[in-house]
Amino acid sequence: MTAVVVIRTGTANLASVLAALGRAGVEARVTDDPRDAEGAERLVLPGVGSFGAAMHTLNACGLAEPLRRRILEGRPTLAVCLGLQLLAESSDESPGVGGLGVIPARIARFSGRVRVPQLGWNRVVASPDCRLIEPGWAYYANSYRLEAPPSGWACATSDHAGPFVGAMERGRVLACQFHPELSGAWGGRLIGRWLRGGHRSDGSYGTYEGTARTPLPRVIPCLDVRDGRIVKGVRFADLRDAGDPAERAALYEAQGADEIVILDVSATPEGRRTAVETVRRVRGVLSIPLTVGGGVRAADDAAALLDAGADKVSVNTAAVERPALIAELAERFGAQCTVLAIDAAGRKNAEDTEMSAEGAETERGSEPEPPESASALRALRSVSAASAFSWEVVTRSGSHRTGLDAVAWARRGCELGAGEVLLTSFDRDGTREGYDLGLLRAVSAAVPVPLIASGGADTPEHLKHALDAGADAVLAASIFHDGQHTVADVKFALAALGVDVRMPD
Repeated sequence: MTAVVVIRTGTANLASVLAALGRAGVEARVTDDPRDAEGAERLVLPGVGSFGAAMHTLNACGLAEPLRRRILEGRPTLAVCLGLQLLAESSDESPGVGGLGVIPARIARFSGRVRVPQLGWNRVVASPDCRLIEPGWAYYANSYRLEAPPSGWACATSDHAGPFVGAMERGRVLACQFHPELSGAWGGRLIGRWLRGGHRSDGSYGTYEGTARTPLPRVIPCLDVRDGRIVKGVRFADLRDAGDPAERAALYEAQGADEIVILDVSATPEGRRTAVETVRRVRGVLSIPLTVGGGVRAADDAAALLDAGADKVSVNTAAVERPALIAELAERFGAQCTVLAIDAAGRKNAEDTEMSAEGAETERGSEPEPPESASALRALRSVSAASAFSWEVVTRSGSHRTGLDAVAWARRGCELGAGEVLLTSFDRDGTREGYDLGLLRAVSAAVPVPLIASGGADTPEHLKHALDAGADAVLAASIFHDGQHTVADVKFALAALGVDVRMPD
C-alpha cells in the first residue's frame, strides 16, 4: 500500500515534497481523487500560489470536505505553507473565498516595514507542549500568516514584523507555515517524526531573543549551467568547465548553503529551454530551496521547471521583451515563486543612454509586442533618456543593451508581481572586484521585496559589504567553484564580522 498520498492543489512544488519523502524512505503518490483523501493512511497537503486558486481546485475536485473531515478527526496529515493557511476560514489574499474552516481564523498579510514576501531562514521557537516540532531554523516563502495560535493546538512561532504561527500540531496533524521539505536536515527530521509518530529528542522548546535581521541573510552558490555542466567566466564570456551541477549542489548544501541558483547561460541565446533533466537531478540530492532560470518565455516553461524540482523561477530577457510575463507567473504560481533577474551595466551619461535606447528599438525591428509591453518599455526608456542614470539593463547574456534604467525596471517588475530581485552587475561579474554597492543601494531603496546581490564576490568582506548596502542575500560562484572558499568558511567569517547567519547543520 502507498505509504503517503500527496494532494495535487494545482500550484505546489510537488517535486521538492516528493524528494523529501523519498529521502525519508517512503513511497508517495500524487492525487486529486477524493477517495484517496478519505482512505490514505498518511496525507500531505502542500501548496504554493494563492489561497483562492488552491481552494478553487480543492472544491472543484471534491477534496475540500474529505480533507476537512480527516483533519478534524486527527488522522495523520501534514499541511505545508499554503496548506496551513487553507485550514483557516478565510484569507486577506482572496477576499470572499472560504477556506477549510478547521480553525476559526483569518490569514493576514505581513504589515509594517519588512520585505514581503518573507523569503529565507527564520528561527522556529516551539512551545513546551509541542511533541513533533523542535527549535531550529526553517525556510519560509510567504506573504501571509496566521497571527495568533488557535485554541487546542500546540504551536511554534517565528517573528517577521511581529510574531506569527510558524507551525502547529494536534495529535497526528502537523501544519507548517515554513517548508520542512526545504529546511535541510532539520526539516527532514521533522518529516520523519511526523511519518513515524515520533517525539522530538531533546525535550527543549527554546527561547527567542531576536536577531538583527529576520529572515537571516542568505549565502547562495550559483551554478551557471551549459549543456548539463557548470561553467564560469568573466562578464558572461570565456566560459570554462566547473563541474557537475548535482555533485556541486550536494556539496554546497553540506557546507551550509542556504539556497542554490541554477542559471542556464546558453538557454536564451540559443533559443532553447532550460535542461529540465539537470533540474531533476539536482532536486534529487537537494533539501534546500532551488531557483532556476534561463530560457523561460511562458508560464508553461516555468511550470515544467517547478514540476522538475525548482521552487522559484527567474526571468530576465523574456520579461524585458514582454513585461506581462511577470504578472502571468505571479498570478499562476505566486510572487514567492517569481524572481526577476536583472543584469545591469554601467552607463556614463544621458547621451549614451539615449543612443542605446534608439539602438534597442532598431535591433528589435518589426518584432510585434503586446500593447501593454510596448507601452511599459516606451515609458521606461523615456525615463532613461531623460536622465543620466548610472545603470542600464542588458539582456541575452549581456550582448544586448536595452536602454532601460535598471532601478526603474526593478521597481516596475515588483509592481507587476515579482517577489524577489536577482541583481547582477555585468561589469563586476567574474572579476572578483566586489559587488557594485551603489547599484545595490539604489535598487534596495526602490523595491519592497528581497534582493539578491550578484557579480564580483571574492572575499567574505565583499559579501558583508553587499548586505550592508541593502541586499538580503549574496550570490557567488567563482570563489566556491575554484575552491578559494567553502560555504562554511564564508559563513564563519561573516559571523566573525558580526553578521547573523545560519550556521552549517
